[in-house]
Amino acid sequence: MQDLTTGPVTRHLLKTTGFMLVAMVFQTLYFLVDLYWVGRLGTDTIAAVSIAGNLTFIVLGLTQMLGVGTTTVVSHAVGRKDHVHALLLFNQSQVLAMITGFVFLIVGLLVMKPYASSMSADPNTARLAVEYLKWFIPAMALQFALVAMGAALRAVGNFKPGMLVSTTTVIINIVLAPFLIFGWGTGRPFGVAGAAISSLIAIIVGVIWLTMYFVRKDAYLHFVVADWGPKILLWKKILAIGLPAGFEFAITALYLVIVYSIMRPFGASAQAGFGIGMRVIQAGFMPVVALGFAVAPVAGQNFGARHAQRVKDTFRDGALMATVLMLFLAILCNIAPEAFIRIFSKDPAVITVAASYLRIVSWNFVASGLIFVAASMFQAMGNTVPSLVTSGVRVVIVALPVYLLSRMSGFQLNWIWYLSVTSVFIQLALSMLLLRREFRRRLDFKPVIPDMAEVVPVPA
Repeated sequence: MQDLTTGPVTRHLLKTTGFMLVAMVFQTLYFLVDLYWVGRLGTDTIAAVSIAGNLTFIVLGLTQMLGVGTTTVVSHAVGRKDHVHALLLFNQSQVLAMITGFVFLIVGLLVMKPYASSMSADPNTARLAVEYLKWFIPAMALQFALVAMGAALRAVGNFKPGMLVSTTTVIINIVLAPFLIFGWGTGRPFGVAGAAISSLIAIIVGVIWLTMYFVRKDAYLHFVVADWGPKILLWKKILAIGLPAGFEFAITALYLVIVYSIMRPFGASAQAGFGIGMRVIQAGFMPVVALGFAVAPVAGQNFGARHAQRVKDTFRDGALMATVLMLFLAILCNIAPEAFIRIFSKDPAVITVAASYLRIVSWNFVASGLIFVAASMFQAMGNTVPSLVTSGVRVVIVALPVYLLSRMSGFQLNWIWYLSVTSVFIQLALSMLLLRREFRRRLDFKPVIPDMAEVVPVPA
């Protein structure tokens, strides 16, 4: 366990972000390498994987719900130096993760075929999406346990195990993917399913490995079977914080469903171009994601310890780091977006859509980075509703106008991207206003008055 309530805030952020960034760099390589190999199978395959990948936002929503809730409540307990309660909260979060992962597995397998058919531009793309999802849905189901354990470790300031496990599993995935996709050495290519199978194998290794960190009785957080009995009040506490954050990703998933539905008349090339553009942005955003993972526990422990100024300092430093990181990414995507896209596809139609998308939306990268840091601050203070509100406003600003515009003659995909940029700046303004309000409300700590019954009288 690392105490983040003392020492320079900037140093804590840089150190913890550094640990997370190593894992995120490898995660970025996975996104790009996986897309590179899948891209060798053709435009329809890229479109299929992109459509199947939309479900990851549902998983991100659900796992974010667990991860945010776990990190917040455990970090608050750690900040108060309440080890017993932190241990109980950790075990309850793991039970919750196992239940939600199992439910997702069953539901996902039942709906994958109807989902693929409704979202794909043609039957072949739908068939490829189903082949991928048969293996990818079990992989996503295991993510629940992986995320819950990683969130607990971040809450106590222990970032190293998560970095090691994440990095190793990504390497396993990268190495296995081409062998399974193309049948190198085996003579049995699995095609698009091979990409999902490699992910499944890597995540199984990761879950087993990370579990080992919590088996030892001397670990600060460890499994206590006696604490596994359902405690509904604690589940409510975790979910009350995590649900709004989870709904944010659900809203994003809804937005992507609307966009892909609108793009169907433009064909598989347009869907593939958008999918590649999204993957490039996901990869580029990894540093700011790592920063967000650092901001939440640093601010959370200090919030639990009632150090108001250190909480504010965490936001200030995090916002500055996010601005620098996102400005660099925005410049790259404005100068030469085609260079990124040609790595994954040579199809001129795909390149045109993806490059246009990257060049336009890059104007909101800095704003998006600041929104991400603000969301981590809301999480740290135990109130994620403001993040949900701002995300909902953004999607409403985009979704309804885009749906209406798509029914007009002469509709162009660029209209969606311009609306998206506008909505992000509106979301940023709203986020800053709400964060300022939360600082006023939640950081006005009153002096702790001791219980008079526990005060020992001093003899005269």
